[in-house]
Amino acid sequence: MPTPTGPIPMSRSKSSQRWLKEHFSDPFVKKAQSEGMRSRAAYKLEELLQRDRLLKPNMVVVDLGAAPGGWSQQVRRQLGDSGRVLALDILEMPPLAGVEFLHGDFREETVLSQFEAMLGGQPVDLVLSDMAPNKSGMDAVDQPRMMHLAELAMDFADNHLKPGGAFLIKLFQGVGFDDYVREMRRRYEKVVIRKPEASRKRSPEVYALGQGKRPQIK
Repeated sequence: MPTPTGPIPMSRSKSSQRWLKEHFSDPFVKKAQSEGMRSRAAYKLEELLQRDRLLKPNMVVVDLGAAPGGWSQQVRRQLGDSGRVLALDILEMPPLAGVEFLHGDFREETVLSQFEAMLGGQPVDLVLSDMAPNKSGMDAVDQPRMMHLAELAMDFADNHLKPGGAFLIKLFQGVGFDDYVREMRRRYEKVVIRKPEASRKRSPEVYALGQGKRPQIK
């Protein structure tokens, strides 16, 4: 059995060092630091918003799983002073000018009710979800957790997104992915899968975009 100074900690240490080296040499990390963005993920969203022309003035945008705030920051930057950006996360998020944030777990009815009160009955034009579970490193555990969060986000969009609205969500490719996309096609006129440049190539993440929410599920 390895001792605390044996090969397992050494292996983890080398892996951590590799990740840190890759992270700080990442051009999108450097860009985020130089432009004052909260995360490199902001550039994934920037590409998706521009490619599919998802934002228009005065839109109401909901960002699920918003912390640390890169996506909300990007939306507010592109919307300027118009519209509303409402963000929700189980993690705390430092304030962002022009972003309304609720700290809580939207799986809880009380939190969802608070969030609906913030909306004040306004129809939502765009729902974003960059949510992901804390990774265990085991696909058999991580993938079901990811799909559960994705299903919750879809339910939220079903209940709050206006007809004609759009839904953009991060998914991991794996068990349940094809079924989920099939369900999106029942709900939206157009569904596409995107892999933005800022998404690391080795990552199983992709982004599913549903546009033109149908008045009724097919």
